[in-house]
Amino acid sequence: MSDAPARTLRPCREADLGAVLEIINAAAEAYRGVIPADRWHEPYFSAEDLAREIAAGVAFTVCEEGGQLLGAMGMQPVRDVHLIRHAYVRPGQQRGGVGRALLQHLCAQDSRRILVGTWAAAGWAIDFYRRNGFTVVPPARARDLLLTYWTIPERQIETSVVLEYGM
Repeated sequence: MSDAPARTLRPCREADLGAVLEIINAAAEAYRGVIPADRWHEPYFSAEDLAREIAAGVAFTVCEEGGQLLGAMGMQPVRDVHLIRHAYVRPGQQRGGVGRALLQHLCAQDSRRILVGTWAAAGWAIDFYRRNGFTVVPPARARDLLLTYWTIPERQIETSVVLEYGM
C-alpha cells in the first residue's frame, strides 16, 4: 500500500488561478523557439488572458495531489461542440498520467463532439492527443473548423492543426 497522496480531479476554484497561470506559463516554455516567433509573447499567457478565457466560457479542471496543482485543462462549449482549451501539466509532472487523466475526465463529461487545436509544430502535443483517441483533421477542414469555433488571428490559423475525438 502506497503512502503517496491521491490525485484528485476537480473544478478550478478562484484561489487556484495563480497556480493555473504558473503551470500554463511554465509548461508553455516548450513552445519557445518551436512555434513561429511572431506568435510567442511574454508572458505566454497573462492573468488578463486567463480572465478573458473564463469569461468566454472556458471551465478549467485541475489535477491536485497533496495540495499542489499538477495540471489544468479547460473545456469550452461552442455551438454544437466542446473545445479542449489550455491543456498544461506542470514541468516535472509531465508524462506521469496527469494530462491523460484530465483529458479522459473531460471527454467523459458530454456526448458533444470534442475538438482541440494546437500548434502544428508541437508534435508532442499532437502525439498526446492521438494516443488518447483523437484524430488529426485534414488541413482544409481544420481551417474551416478554426474559423467556425475559435476566435484566433489568421496567423495562428495558418500554424495550427485541429484534432477531433471519437469521430
